[in-house]
Amino acid sequence: MTVTQYRNEPFTDFTVEANKTAMLQALEKVKQELGQSYPLIINGEKITTDRKSTSINPGMVDQVVGVVAQADRELADKAIMTAYTKFNEWRLVDPAVRAGYLFKASAIMRRQKFEYCAWLVYEVGKNWAEADADVAEAIDFLEFYAREMLRLNEPQPLVPYEGEDNRLTYIPLGVGVVIPPWNFPLAIMAGMTTAAIVSGNTVVLKPASTSPIIAAKFVQLMEEVGLPAGVLNFLPGSGSEIGDYIVDHPKTRFVSFTGSRDVGLRINERIAKTAEGQIWIKRLVAEMGGKDAVVVDASANVEEAATAIVASAFGFQGQKCSAGSRAIIHRDVYDEVLQRVVLKTNALRVGLPENNDPIGPVIDDKAYNKILEYIEIGKSEGVLVAGGDKAAGNGYYIQPTVIADVAENARIMLEEIFGPVLAVCKADSFEHAIDIFNNTEYGLTGAVFSSDREHLEYARQHMHCGNLYFNRKCTGALVGVHPFGGFNMSGTDSKAGGRDYLLLFTQAKLVSEKL
Repeated sequence: MTVTQYRNEPFTDFTVEANKTAMLQALEKVKQELGQSYPLIINGEKITTDRKSTSINPGMVDQVVGVVAQADRELADKAIMTAYTKFNEWRLVDPAVRAGYLFKASAIMRRQKFEYCAWLVYEVGKNWAEADADVAEAIDFLEFYAREMLRLNEPQPLVPYEGEDNRLTYIPLGVGVVIPPWNFPLAIMAGMTTAAIVSGNTVVLKPASTSPIIAAKFVQLMEEVGLPAGVLNFLPGSGSEIGDYIVDHPKTRFVSFTGSRDVGLRINERIAKTAEGQIWIKRLVAEMGGKDAVVVDASANVEEAATAIVASAFGFQGQKCSAGSRAIIHRDVYDEVLQRVVLKTNALRVGLPENNDPIGPVIDDKAYNKILEYIEIGKSEGVLVAGGDKAAGNGYYIQPTVIADVAENARIMLEEIFGPVLAVCKADSFEHAIDIFNNTEYGLTGAVFSSDREHLEYARQHMHCGNLYFNRKCTGALVGVHPFGGFNMSGTDSKAGGRDYLLLFTQAKLVSEKL
């Protein structure tokens, strides 16, 4: 198969009238489709159940996005066993054919980009630009992983040895349980799922409970491109009822998870135990969050630093594992940077994502209440200088909040809040700032603003995180450009969107023939 060189999908410029019109039309079209019911899909069979789950618009809580059937353990077992049986066929399909399904899906998604954006706006409360970036990243994952499978299918370099024909190939693992997050419910879900599938594995996809409709739309897309029944099985359901069951199942070969630290650690603990009849050590691919920070040196461009701090902290309401929820600022520029951060934060408009207001709602009532509790904790640990309260609207709206003069060991400097809350801490020196940055159990993303080359090189060596950015924000990793994954409690450093990623879903087999 001959393919063009990989390029990232360009972002949409919504100041162009044609793009704005197209987005408004897509929002109206999708609005007419809200409230529909979605079945489970196991081996291509659409299965409805008596138990349902309702997905609502977090920005307009009386608007139902969709109703989804819920699986019980019997159906969960059926999904795993279907995937197990189908694996024996799918693993033998030519990798170029498997890649072809991803290329077809990417082409359709590109043509329907605005509709996918609209679903993201309604189901998880993304503004237009955040939704567009999510769809673009999904397209990138499809394109990138398809090419990666083609690359891995090529003859692999080995040291020549006279008298032998030696060949190394990458073969799939088996049945994968994919548990994606709600915050990038198209991009990360699609990336996790298709990386496993293109590698020759079969998948049981358990979507996030707050974003199952987008996942259902993606499963429909894979049906549309002709992916054989049973390769991808759609299994929404209660985590307490089926989550442990599918993770523990003896036919589950690996679990691909993106979500909270606590759930990731629970999965890690459970798969370490060998179930009766299990003949392999299960593999975990996990991304579990972060407590990321932007470090500002005394030599930094303070305007650029302040802009990046606000973008990193409040993009998608701070609901990103890469969000810069801490700002660590050298004492010499602390007051100036803080003043600019407060001005920029107060200028952010909170409102309905459908209207493309920059700051939308948080995902649900649990997140809403948790974030408000953390704001109260923050008020006792520092000085509230922006936000600090609920925001108006028929949804889970919270004001972008900045809490200054926070001690480096304060709870809001250490614990992941996953909301629009920024803690600002003063550092006595650049080295002190790096020590504060590393004072966390996480290690996902970080950023440094400095014009001092020695300081940047010091940061390169001493800042312990998987994705480190100099003189730019700490969010916005691009597939193929910034392979993404973190250290410590941020996960297994899986490096999604990188050349190592598909290796996590394969195993290397060496065949040596004497000539």
